Amino acid sequence: MSEYRFPYQDALFVLNDLVGLEQICHQAGLDEFAEGLGEAVLDEAAKLGEEQLAPLNRVGDLNGATLADGNVQQTEGFSEAYQQFCEGGWPSLAGNPEFEGQGLPLSLSVAVNEIWQSANLGWALCPLLTQGAIEAIETHGSEELQNTYLPKLISGEWTGTMNLTEPDAGTDLAALKTRAVPEGDHYRITGQKIFITWGDHQMTDNIVHLVLARLPDAPVGVKGISLFAVPKFMLDAEGNVTDQRNDVAPVALEHKLGIHGSPTCVMSFGDNGGAVGYLVGAENNGLACMFTMMNDARQAVGLQGLAISERAYQQALAYAKDRIQGTLRDGSRISIIKHPDVRRMLLQMKSGTQAMRALAYVARAEADSAKNAQDEETKAIHHARTELYTPIVKGWMTELSQELTYLAVQVHGGMGFIEETGVAQHYRDARILTIYEGTTGIQALDLIGRKTLTDKGAALSALFEEIKADLDGINSEAMSAIVKAVYSALDDADVARKWVLENGAKDPAAAGAASVNFMMLLGYLCGGWLMVKSAAIAEGKLGAPDADKDFLESKIVCARFFAEQLLPRTGALLKAMQSGGEAVMALSEDQF
Repeated sequence: MSEYRFPYQDALFVLNDLVGLEQICHQAGLDEFAEGLGEAVLDEAAKLGEEQLAPLNRVGDLNGATLADGNVQQTEGFSEAYQQFCEGGWPSLAGNPEFEGQGLPLSLSVAVNEIWQSANLGWALCPLLTQGAIEAIETHGSEELQNTYLPKLISGEWTGTMNLTEPDAGTDLAALKTRAVPEGDHYRITGQKIFITWGDHQMTDNIVHLVLARLPDAPVGVKGISLFAVPKFMLDAEGNVTDQRNDVAPVALEHKLGIHGSPTCVMSFGDNGGAVGYLVGAENNGLACMFTMMNDARQAVGLQGLAISERAYQQALAYAKDRIQGTLRDGSRISIIKHPDVRRMLLQMKSGTQAMRALAYVARAEADSAKNAQDEETKAIHHARTELYTPIVKGWMTELSQELTYLAVQVHGGMGFIEETGVAQHYRDARILTIYEGTTGIQALDLIGRKTLTDKGAALSALFEEIKADLDGINSEAMSAIVKAVYSALDDADVARKWVLENGAKDPAAAGAASVNFMMLLGYLCGGWLMVKSAAIAEGKLGAPDADKDFLESKIVCARFFAEQLLPRTGALLKAMQSGGEAVMALSEDQF
């Protein structure tokens, strides 16, 4: 097992030179924090991640959570790490100051979250889901609900969950059966939910479950869904936790391929009369509330794709440097990092993680820009960009993580297949990322439908214009081949956009068949754009007296590799799109 080290230098490069963290701080009225904020925060976060969370990653994989007497017991050491996490103020980093949050930029918090996810993916899922609950209650909850729950959730004193899926209702939420019956100032919730991440544990005094359910007179389908906050323990009149357990409990733990340290629960509501729940938002408006949670969670899961790939890359790199295999002509033995194909795999991992980091941070910064906008028009522009980025971040980055964690195993050769080496854990843990919070296919349909056809490609065209403007502004001869490759990918993407607009509405089957290829094409385009932009910035810094030439030159080489080895995929993806859905729909069910 290799140690985890946060890629501090690359993260700061993206935050300072691509995202413009200092400018975002000024826009948010955080002038006193603008200079040096990223360095100070990331340095402290890295210590917690590297020294406390990372050593527990393997522990959680080998000794997952257990269930006994209606209570989940988390992996040994997880609770102590969580207390350190809260004592450091990390849960409240980007929280709303009205509810005791620190109000720092989301673009900084995404870099901090990368640390937690790389260090210990299973553990870090707990605060990730809490953030979704915070977003839903802050956006849709009543003032009373906000004042009762948000300070505790933002501080990390309580955690939150998302209870959406049921045995007969996965993606198809119209089939949801959990019931909510009005009773005075609350509702009684009955039903069962499955796949509930961190549905129970003993790390905090309370857990707030956000639960989708139907009212007795609700309309059929998704228009009849409401959202409820259901606490594990009941509160007194002052909002303090009592020892009265609500009628909600875990009844089973799933046995999973990976993320063993994260308890995935089957939750039962109302076995003894009905769990007490409180309406979040308006009745029958649960779908809108759910998407508030989902959009935040989807970008966070995309970040997990980066995080697990980074962890896998570091382990593969350490192994490649240490593993002696092969002989030079003079008889001297060499490590496998000298082998060209191993170097290819490592560079694919390195360039892939850098492209994902750039996209994840830049995408999250759009939420800061929307929040800090001075007028509604500007706010709408940044909100539309956030909406556009979300399925690309979630879909492309998690799919790419499958390839990069696979390469980490491949670098290890036969030892990668041996569990004791530890690299297989990253491969197993990554597998869930393309599934939860909406599968890759769901992300792609969201992108092609809500994010492209609905606005007739307007948000996409605005992104393409920005990419073209950036490319037009790079005049370096050394960058010309990379720039040309991104121009070519941009041309592919524009042809794909036009194809979607021409064919998407009139032929749903063709749109559905093309959707994943469309999403992946846009992912590679965004990655290539940000890589060449980074390379141009790095080239401009090379002449500085204090320049770190090794780092800056590696940025340029990684951009070149991405352009030569990964960007050409856009052409093949476009051709696959243009073939339409004929072959996809040609076979009958019996012919499969």
